[in-house]
Formats: sequence, structure tokens, C-alpha cells
Amino acid sequence: MHQTIDIEALCTERGLRITEQRRVIARVLSESEDHPDIDKLYERATAIDPHISIATVYRTIRLFEEAGILERHDFGDGRSRYEAAPEAHHDHMIDVESGKVIEFVDPELEALQRQIAERLGYRLVDHRMELYGVRIARDE
Repeated sequence: MHQTIDIEALCTERGLRITEQRRVIARVLSESEDHPDIDKLYERATAIDPHISIATVYRTIRLFEEAGILERHDFGDGRSRYEAAPEAHHDHMIDVESGKVIEFVDPELEALQRQIAERLGYRLVDHRMELYGVRIARDE
């Protein structure tokens, strides 16, 4: 369900100055089909431009996050992981053994969450759901 988001274009839209190193980091993030942490971003960015420092990656990620271009997630493994701020809402299923993150949308679940909020006297404006599980072995 991964959707490609052009982070460089979002930077331009929001008036951020885009240096060559930021362009590389933006491209790495745009092309990521997982939810990489800083170390993984640094590894991928330096494969393209070996002059990018880890400090540049940290500064760029913080800048993108403050501009609302990136979302930070903590999936319980002690590492902040990042994805482009999605245009459409989705939730996450995290495989606790492999660390794999699966994005999903379930309309029934979304409706139930709104109903629960209303029952408690609220109008739901946002939420974040992260499910943690282990793969069920299936007999073939």
C-alpha cells in the first residue's frame, strides 16, 4: 500500500531551501518502501553522496519533520523511524520479530474508532494506530 511522495517537491512548496545534500536525503526518503531510521537513511544517502555527514542527516530530518513533510514513528524497537507524511490516513502492523512494518486501512475499524469517540462525547480529529504481532505459522 506504500504511496510514493515527492519530498523534494514538498520542500519547494513549503519554501525550504533545497541543497544538493538535502535533495539526496529527500530522494532516499521518497524512494523508501520501508520506514527507515536515521542510520538506514545515512547508509542509503552516503551510498549516493559519500560527503553527507550523519549530522546533516539529523538536521535535515528535523527540518523536514518541523515542516510537516515527515512523520516520526516509534514502533517499540527504540529507534525513531520516518516516512513521508501521508496524504491519506493509514495504520501500521509491526512484526515484532522481523521489524517489518505493514501499512493498512480498514474502513470498519475507522468507523468503529469514530463511534467510540462519539460515545465518549468527542468528534475524532486524528488518531494513530500501531498493532504489534508475530507471524502465525501456517501449515502448507
